[in-house]
Amino acid sequence: MSERLSAREVKRHKWWGWGLDDVTFRYDNKPAFAPLAKNKVGVDLAAKATPIEPDLAEFDVPASRLPGEIRAQLTGVVGEQNLLDDDEYRVVHSFGRSLPDLFRVRAGDFGRLVDAVVYPASEEEVAQLLRVVLDQDLVLIPYGGGSCISGSVTPDITEQRPVLTMNLGRMREVIEIDDTAGLARVEAGVYGPDLEEQLNALGWTVGHFPDSFTYSTLGGWAATRSSGMQSDKYGDIEDIVRGMRVVHPDGIAVTKAIPGRDSGPSVHEMILGSEGRLGVITETTVQVHRISPVRQVIAYMYPDWEHGIRGMHAIARSTDVAPTFTRLSDGPETEFSLAMVKEPSSTKGKVAAKVQDGLFAYLRSQGWDTTNEMSISYVCFEGSKESVEQQKSIVKKIVKNAGGITLGAGPGAIYDQKKFDTPYLRDFLLNYQVFGDVCDTGATWSSINEVHTSVYDAFYAVQEKQDLPGFMFCHMSHSYHSGACLYFTFAFPYSSHEQALEQYFAAKNAVQQAFVDLGSTVSHHHAVGTEHQPWITEDIGEVGVRMVKGLFADNDPGRNLNPGKVTTP
Repeated sequence: MSERLSAREVKRHKWWGWGLDDVTFRYDNKPAFAPLAKNKVGVDLAAKATPIEPDLAEFDVPASRLPGEIRAQLTGVVGEQNLLDDDEYRVVHSFGRSLPDLFRVRAGDFGRLVDAVVYPASEEEVAQLLRVVLDQDLVLIPYGGGSCISGSVTPDITEQRPVLTMNLGRMREVIEIDDTAGLARVEAGVYGPDLEEQLNALGWTVGHFPDSFTYSTLGGWAATRSSGMQSDKYGDIEDIVRGMRVVHPDGIAVTKAIPGRDSGPSVHEMILGSEGRLGVITETTVQVHRISPVRQVIAYMYPDWEHGIRGMHAIARSTDVAPTFTRLSDGPETEFSLAMVKEPSSTKGKVAAKVQDGLFAYLRSQGWDTTNEMSISYVCFEGSKESVEQQKSIVKKIVKNAGGITLGAGPGAIYDQKKFDTPYLRDFLLNYQVFGDVCDTGATWSSINEVHTSVYDAFYAVQEKQDLPGFMFCHMSHSYHSGACLYFTFAFPYSSHEQALEQYFAAKNAVQQAFVDLGSTVSHHHAVGTEHQPWITEDIGEVGVRMVKGLFADNDPGRNLNPGKVTTP
């Protein structure tokens, strides 16, 4: 096991946005982006002044409420250097990266901050810290990478007890790999890139790549029921995590990493998605796979969404192909994707741009709408060279039968390289008083087109009522036997700082309500937290909510473990 990082060496977000301080979204090298922004949301980027980054020193940060004697108990466990209670670390750990989180924190509206952040180095230290929490009646919020967008790590604004955040970022090792079983024991605080680096060095991969991959952790994935973009092959996190160790108020809960379970109601499933309300996940045993010798992402194009869905459904039902992922962007998202393309600078890039222009001209001559309806798709293939070539040939025929065409590996490679960059765009839009956010749901193949249409109708109806422009787009991903995930993105400029969140929630609530009204899920993989609670009863029913509340109340009667998340109380 390598030497433990110190608390300040653990990776974290900047306090006012996503990711690293020196990474930002640029539009000056994307000639179609500024016209799109002006056309869709009425923002003239060229006419706007260059935004100034927020400065924490300009705001009054509420002081920590942690009593000195309790602080001493905590540092007695982790050491002085691994308890941080300075302003910036407390602000960073008091918010996830939801749009309301970032809007409030940029304005200095900090509400109730956590009082300190502790960084344990072992399961034993986690247990000792939890004992202090319970003995002193503190509130404990487990923290992964802070990428959640549902309010899962934010303390209740009315909480009067001292609030402690536990960051497991020092616990980041792959402990051992069982080559025969294809299982790896891993500490829960490991970030996605660190996990893959350690596994890849030994020829393995876990295959879990959520959009938040660079700033999320294995324990966080399990606690929020994460889903990665390669779930078609590797499964959602509940398929990947086969066993866990959880520090619970009464001891250590252990779920066995075995292929099947018939031991009554699944404790394993109870812990998955519990968002820290049943304890602190310290270790997981995950399925791992040998890295495939060949990996290729191929792009396809369909004349419209409906043709694309027919193609995606046929691929999902085919017994002859097993893609790593399948993704379909609708017309508006395809338009957005094309606006994100950088201006070509190399001879090869300029030639490719001319070929694309010629292709689009030909498609228009065949009756395609290459501006608003045309829908791009990506399919990833992994395996031996022979297997990949065979699967590509089969999918090419499926796409053709559904009315689509094959574009090839070039666009697919660009997508695969840029797939984790999108969160930086949201920070950029906030600089120009524009909200950009996402909502996701699961739908059956039989209802997927209805859900797609109805959500668009709901969003644009509320924007018309608010007298605000707006832009929405969607993609389908995470294919299953019976359906898939629909992932909607929406953007609009808010009219004033005072009305901003009211206008935001009007739009988001309309989308979320459309989900549950149509029998879809409140969220496919963005957790519940606090933001999705208003629909939890419609999603799992009154009896279901009562069962979940009973589970939390029995295991945490003092409401010390991340209270108010998933259900209230």
